Amino acid sequence: MNTLTRLFAAALIVSLPAFTAVPSGAQDPAKPIAKKARDVDVVICLDISGSMNGLIDSAKNKLWDIVNELAKIKPTPNMRVALYTYGCDAYDPKVGWVKKDLDLTTDLDMLYQKLFALKTNGGTEYATRVCRDAVRDLKWSQDKDALKIVFVCGNEPAAQDPLVKLKEAADFAISKGVIINTIYCGGSDDGDARDWREFASLSGGRFAAIDQNRSQIAIVAPQDKQLAELGNKLNETYVCYGVKGREKSFNQKAQTFNANQQSPSVGATRTLSQAGGLYRNEDWDLVDRLKIDPKFDITKIPDAELSDELKKLRPAERVTYVKNMADKRATLQKEIVELQAKRQTFIAEEMKRNPNPAGRAFDAAIQDALRIQAGAKGIVIPKE
Repeated sequence: MNTLTRLFAAALIVSLPAFTAVPSGAQDPAKPIAKKARDVDVVICLDISGSMNGLIDSAKNKLWDIVNELAKIKPTPNMRVALYTYGCDAYDPKVGWVKKDLDLTTDLDMLYQKLFALKTNGGTEYATRVCRDAVRDLKWSQDKDALKIVFVCGNEPAAQDPLVKLKEAADFAISKGVIINTIYCGGSDDGDARDWREFASLSGGRFAAIDQNRSQIAIVAPQDKQLAELGNKLNETYVCYGVKGREKSFNQKAQTFNANQQSPSVGATRTLSQAGGLYRNEDWDLVDRLKIDPKFDITKIPDAELSDELKKLRPAERVTYVKNMADKRATLQKEIVELQAKRQTFIAEEMKRNPNPAGRAFDAAIQDALRIQAGAKGIVIPKE
């Protein structure tokens, strides 16, 4: 190669763009990195002393709206919920009349069942104690980017616990990466509201004062009845398996009934939750199980752990049956999404004509805090 040729080759190499081979299994820099599903742990602590029936009713009426708000997050978060109650005379005074009703779980039907079982009675209300116990005793997500939140609701002074002081409970929560939000059932200018405001401030949370006996306007949309009917049809696409499959399938239907009994709008919002990504039942439903584990072998499930429908079929037919149920569910979910779009348009127009009267409600207080605190963690909850 003569000198002129070498110089030309060198110039050509310099002028060419550099290409770097992407190793097998590595992320191609030209492709966007998929977002990681975030862990969201939410604990609700309800005062169930004698004057709190309105608060319990609000929780039953608005649970599914809150779930649907979180379901807007993309990618769908790994959400778990837990329930504590306090202030009931029937509870053990040695632990401050506090009870863990439900550990952190993805089982939303179980949470709803627990809410419907609550009865008011008593009593002595230690808001700081219930928060301290929830932070201490639950197995919270260990992911550094997880959103970990407590909502504590009540109407007595938050600082009345003789053992667990406001700052002690708040500092302990902060040390565990948990935010405590306080919801005071009364006027924001009440003397007792001061403690609740201070507790939220010390814990890095938000304070809200609500009228426990008032919910947001419940607008009955033309689509509510059809959505409730679709919820019943959705239940029929669940194929139970395992030791607790039948029990959980029965509970699913029971909670659909409970929601429909509350009001048409509550039944509709439950159906919307069932069609969303946060309603997960892979521990007892084969359709959900195959969705997260396509290699799961249905044919190897012992007959004793199969639903009555599957027991009647040969192993190969069982696989086909579950796939058919998955197709039916997908069709129903598509119809639900289309109906929800129409329902949302109707509700938006109605709210323009009849704006919500002044004053906060249970669900509004929770949704506001969730949106702000999720945003601080880089988790966006779309407004629509």
